[in-house]
Amino acid sequence: MDAKTLLKERRSIRKFKKDKVNRELMNDIIELSKYAPSWANYQIARYTIIDNPEIIKQIASEGVKGFVYNISTLQEASGVAVISYVKGKSGSLDKYGLANSSKNPWEVFDAGIATHQFCLSAYAYGVGSVVMGVIDDIEIARIINLPEDETVAALVVYGYEESHPKPTPRKEVKEITRFL
Repeated sequence: MDAKTLLKERRSIRKFKKDKVNRELMNDIIELSKYAPSWANYQIARYTIIDNPEIIKQIASEGVKGFVYNISTLQEASGVAVISYVKGKSGSLDKYGLANSSKNPWEVFDAGIATHQFCLSAYAYGVGSVVMGVIDDIEIARIINLPEDETVAALVVYGYEESHPKPTPRKEVKEITRFL
């Protein structure tokens, strides 16, 4: 699949076949994901892959703040990725005395890029995914015993697509672009 097709056809998938994605393929997906750019190449993204049904059920019951839509997606999931990041690195170049002026930590941006790269990499290997928007990052960190120097950035359900949705309408380029 070429890059244009990948970018145009990847969708958020919420219905998956029961077949598990094997760990070898997940390693291949992460092998591509690790090439996501990051601040000063710190590579702060970490991937916790969960294929244990009991842990997935626990995340569904305790990690999505009771949001029914996420609970139902997780109850059908055979695979979940927790994307986390190592805290306190992105956004500064300590050795030069430089820091990002934003009050929002750059590490969150890096984790977002890594999450998107993970979803695109999965799709390149025939695996669908959806990033969950309503999560309890503290509870998920507890459930998966995340190291203390990491923070949960995203919860991604993945698996083989039951069906591939058609694209939703997109705005015209002139509606979303400014030239100065």
